[in-house]
Amino acid sequence: MSLFAELTNSVNAVRPGRTTMRNYDLPMVVAATILVAMGMLMVYSASIALVDGPRYANFGRYYFVIRQGIFVAAGMFVATFVLTVPVTSWQKISFWLFGISALLLLIVLIPGVGRRVNNAVRWLPLGPVNFQPSELMKLAALLFAADYTIRKQDHMDSFIRGFLPMAFAMAIVAALLLKEPDLGALMVVVAIAMGILFLGGINARIFSGLAAVLLVTFSMVIWFSPFRRERLFAYLDPWNPDNALTSAYQLSHSLMAIGRGQWLGVGLGSSVEKLHYLPEAHTDFIMAVIGEELGFAGVMLMILLFAVVVQRCFEIGRQAIAMERVFGGLLAQGVGIWFGVQAFINIGVCLGLLPTKGLTLPLVSYGGSGIVMNLWALAMVVRVDYESRMLMRGGRA
Repeated sequence: MSLFAELTNSVNAVRPGRTTMRNYDLPMVVAATILVAMGMLMVYSASIALVDGPRYANFGRYYFVIRQGIFVAAGMFVATFVLTVPVTSWQKISFWLFGISALLLLIVLIPGVGRRVNNAVRWLPLGPVNFQPSELMKLAALLFAADYTIRKQDHMDSFIRGFLPMAFAMAIVAALLLKEPDLGALMVVVAIAMGILFLGGINARIFSGLAAVLLVTFSMVIWFSPFRRERLFAYLDPWNPDNALTSAYQLSHSLMAIGRGQWLGVGLGSSVEKLHYLPEAHTDFIMAVIGEELGFAGVMLMILLFAVVVQRCFEIGRQAIAMERVFGGLLAQGVGIWFGVQAFINIGVCLGLLPTKGLTLPLVSYGGSGIVMNLWALAMVVRVDYESRMLMRGGRA
């Protein structure tokens, strides 16, 4: 065999190994796709009976699932655009995006502007849809915290220069979110900011002090708010007749739904609790419907899928940081914290592990702002991973 033939065979033998690496993280994309598809299915199942009640009598049976499909399509459109934007561009506009988000949180509180639902003002009416600024704030706080950590890297041991500016920014956000009120969104935003500061190397004493202060602050917010205090006491004793018919009504019916599901569920579409017994079955308590219809197996599947998404976000972030792309790494890990904390709170509430708190399940629950922001965030993680893979191939990010 000639030398040219040997070299040709050698190149052909090596080439497949060089080109088999994908441009994206397959486990994360598959897990997220299944979660979105499960969300569509369960939103349809949980909402199809709502038209039988007076509140949604003028809505069609497919109203919510059609709108959810439109929201998912809009989220995919946004995600496609986000995939074309270099990660460094998000770092450049992080401060301005944070400012715009804070301004929207302020605008929603203006009398006559924000839409009030169940004694909360959290939505801006935009024609046929309602936009929830707190969902955008989760994304904006993530980008702002990642950029802040990088800019203040040399001062992370300083209380005044490294911690106070971030604390001041978060205090403004906290005041606006508590005014709505939206304690659940505030908890997620604070968890994202604290998580990124911790990963960025903030001084351990400052971080411990911050955690203690936040614990005391949240405890005071709950204690001095009558309806939150009632929810806490109801959570401790949900089967008390006085609680089961008032503050623990949602929790008690959520537990009954999950209890009926047992190991494999009562069957898709066969939930009883969604028939006007369990409020917000297609949003905050969609996991209860999953537990009733798909049983323990369905709940564990959802937890496993979220675990895959969170683990891959952290791994993508770790790889980016190892390649000295710190902002992208913190961004990816921040999305992992966001999804992990919010899913933990939502599932914990439905299972009776945590007091009732109005938080949706990422990628699954019905809602326009939430699903669009979730897909936007995941697209940024995919972009971080893509740029890392391009660098590993010897190219440019």
